[in-house]
Amino acid sequence: MNAVDLHVHSNKSDGSFTPAELVDHALAKGLSAFALTDHDTTDGIDEALQAASGKPLEVIPGIEFSTEYKGQDIHIVGLYIDHNSDYFKRRLVNFVRGRNIRNQEMCRRLTAHGFPVTYEELTAEFPDSVITRAHYARFMQSRGYVKTVKEAFDKYIGDGCPCFIPRKKITPMRAVEIILKAGGFPVLAHPLLYHFTSRELEELVSLLKEMGLQGIEALYSTHTPADERKIRSLAAKYDLCISGGSDFHGIAKPGLDLGTGYGRLFIHKEVLDRIKKRREWISSHPEQIRHTKILFTDLDGTLLNSQKQISDYTREILRKWTAAGHRLVLCSGRDINSITDVKNYLGLDLPGMYLIGYNGGQIYDCSSRETLYKITLTIPQALHIMEEAEKAGVHVHTYSDTHIIASREDEELHYYKHAISTPILLCPDMAEGLKEGPCKCIGIELKDAEKLENFRCSLLPWAREEGISMIYSSSYYLEFFPAASGKGAALKTLCSLLGIHPYFSVAAGDAENDLSMINAAGMGIAMPNGTEEVRFAATTIAPYDNDHDGLAHALADLI
Repeated sequence: MNAVDLHVHSNKSDGSFTPAELVDHALAKGLSAFALTDHDTTDGIDEALQAASGKPLEVIPGIEFSTEYKGQDIHIVGLYIDHNSDYFKRRLVNFVRGRNIRNQEMCRRLTAHGFPVTYEELTAEFPDSVITRAHYARFMQSRGYVKTVKEAFDKYIGDGCPCFIPRKKITPMRAVEIILKAGGFPVLAHPLLYHFTSRELEELVSLLKEMGLQGIEALYSTHTPADERKIRSLAAKYDLCISGGSDFHGIAKPGLDLGTGYGRLFIHKEVLDRIKKRREWISSHPEQIRHTKILFTDLDGTLLNSQKQISDYTREILRKWTAAGHRLVLCSGRDINSITDVKNYLGLDLPGMYLIGYNGGQIYDCSSRETLYKITLTIPQALHIMEEAEKAGVHVHTYSDTHIIASREDEELHYYKHAISTPILLCPDMAEGLKEGPCKCIGIELKDAEKLENFRCSLLPWAREEGISMIYSSSYYLEFFPAASGKGAALKTLCSLLGIHPYFSVAAGDAENDLSMINAAGMGIAMPNGTEEVRFAATTIAPYDNDHDGLAHALADLI
């Protein structure tokens, strides 16, 4: 019994065998070990371990994470996962929460298209399963909504179809980190199925190795000898262990059997022995898998509670974050002076801190007290916005390096000032007050949201032509800034300046002006009090809102 299989699926995801049936089949095939690596779930592991108890077979607790990289679905297998650890359970809860939001929205869209389905009906039809689009297709076929599974995908739930909601997936780098923190051994699964060029595949492997990747599947059911040689060469270059598996699914993949694949596959137990030795080395050299991350967090509605404060717990988590060598960036639509005031009254005098103001218009280094980057509107653009605002009866003000600049004192300016300590300069003639182009302008309407939206719509053609973004940062605030700016662009710029790959960044937010930042980051955290768009865009939803340390609880496991 010298054969093993390190990539196997049960009916807890998309296989057809129960975990106990897999144990019996593995024994019948003469395997000495197999890894149960269901998609995004470990629900079948305890059953498999119990079924193998007292038998000459090792069941390896595992998982196969579905991740996204450059628009491509990338799978990371985790071997020897501590699936009962509190840390790993919390991570899976996050995946389930995001998946449920997406599945419920798909049910709503299908119902709106004339195919009634509730999430409760769907889960009842496929109990104890991770719901995928294949389950939707089978449900639709069973109800007579479509004739075939293929029709369901082609017309309704396939990529780009009207009822499909893409699930924002974690990056493969994040999957590697989760597996390592759960005591597991991360492996890049079936690397040739992604159809990357050799250069593209090596770029991915290099990034994953930097995060702590330990293995790569060179032995796989569809690999030719030439394929195996290619992956072995890549493994040698990046000091990765060879792994292998059949990717057995039962009847879902006809002709592909456990341990032997399509008949030619053989994975000697020496492959597993080398993986075990590497695991021992990792446990005694944890410093080798540490890396620097950078957190970009919005202020209002995200880091700050309703009283514009943070709790002792949140402050301690941020202290631990920077003490571990990670960077902290406070991001806001506010001006840099105002963010500095927030930083000071919160007592966040921490190493490795940066500020991003004006929704990405300025990047400031707290240590050197220098502006690292700045992008502005032109003076004519700012004046045009304010002239059109005057006609529409909408308050608009702008900024210099030291002041808020407004044409007059009014209710909106008074409201804005309740949380902003930046001094005000009143200039009835705004052309005289503006000495240089400002990073942004902001429109405020406290009583009539429709008036503010009409004002935005009236400027759309001009803004497109001028390359200006108009984004709501709250129901009252409409922000104007260069389209080349934005929090996402600033994230990429600062990462480049610091030599940190954006895939190793974390961004947290709650509002529309945080979307570009969440989309640009390697990991996006949405606050449950945030907008629907932000929650759909994020890879993780914080467990609590901003009044209950939601961001801090989400960060605790990332340190």
